[in-house]
Amino acid sequence: MADVIEVGAARKDAPPPAGGKNRRGATERGSRATPYLFLAPYLLLFLAFGLLPILFGVWLSVHQWDLQLPNRPFVGLDNYRDLFDSESAIYGDWWSSVRATAVFTVFSVPLLVVIPLGLALLLNRSFPGRTFFRAIYFAPYVLGVAVIGLLWRFLLDANLGLVNRLLGMVGLPSDTPWVTDVPWAWVSLVGVTVWWTSGFNAVIYLAGLQDISPELYEAARMDGANAWERFRNVTLPGLRPVMLFVLTTTILASANVFGQSFLITQGAPGQQTRTVVWRIVDEGLRDNDAGRAAAMSIIFALALTVISIVNFRFFRYRED
Repeated sequence: MADVIEVGAARKDAPPPAGGKNRRGATERGSRATPYLFLAPYLLLFLAFGLLPILFGVWLSVHQWDLQLPNRPFVGLDNYRDLFDSESAIYGDWWSSVRATAVFTVFSVPLLVVIPLGLALLLNRSFPGRTFFRAIYFAPYVLGVAVIGLLWRFLLDANLGLVNRLLGMVGLPSDTPWVTDVPWAWVSLVGVTVWWTSGFNAVIYLAGLQDISPELYEAARMDGANAWERFRNVTLPGLRPVMLFVLTTTILASANVFGQSFLITQGAPGQQTRTVVWRIVDEGLRDNDAGRAAAMSIIFALALTVISIVNFRFFRYRED
């Protein structure tokens, strides 16, 4: 018996086999490297199609980059200065596009936040054909902006459009300039965009509503809360992260509007509905000044970044 105990003690005190510690260390290093291996494909794509283009855009913005000229001299911050100098040739067009983008964003974002929420609340109820109506409301979003723009350009035409014809049939004015005069051009752009994209935001809200526990609503009913109180004290707090996502993405999408104004109003009247993205495209491709276009893009991106940060700070403050 003593011999067995001594053998056991000897085995316990025996040094680890050769190479065991090295294998264990290699395994630990491999486990630490696993997350980075999974992230590597995304990081490579972000580097190739995100970070490098941004850095190249910054480099472009400090040069006079005319695509038709062989020399592209360094101009420092002149391209940025021209955007804020009232004496520069691009000052008026640039700020006109900023104003147009701001008008569209201010009027479209509240509608694209509130209307989809109402749709989601309705579609979250149990009723016959609920799945059909969910598909119907989401269906316009699967269409491309080219299809939407050309379709509504025809429907809203002041002379041949179906909208004015239907209005005339019910005794309303049949000569409304939906795409050629303000404020009707803005009504058309905002209305079409709301019809087109509300389904996407409604689906996002609907997913958030289904994550709210029914027990919370039941407890609120037992406490005597009416429908409005349940919406204010249960639904809205439960949807706060979803609303942050919807609000931020909607602001970014509205600020980057281009296809609707390009195809439906074609910038009319004059250049009043020509947006920032349109102005950047014209500056870089039509006027062959990629340096100024890059400067516009960077200023625009910085402004949207600040707005996004403000949104996150506001919602975080309310949550705390």
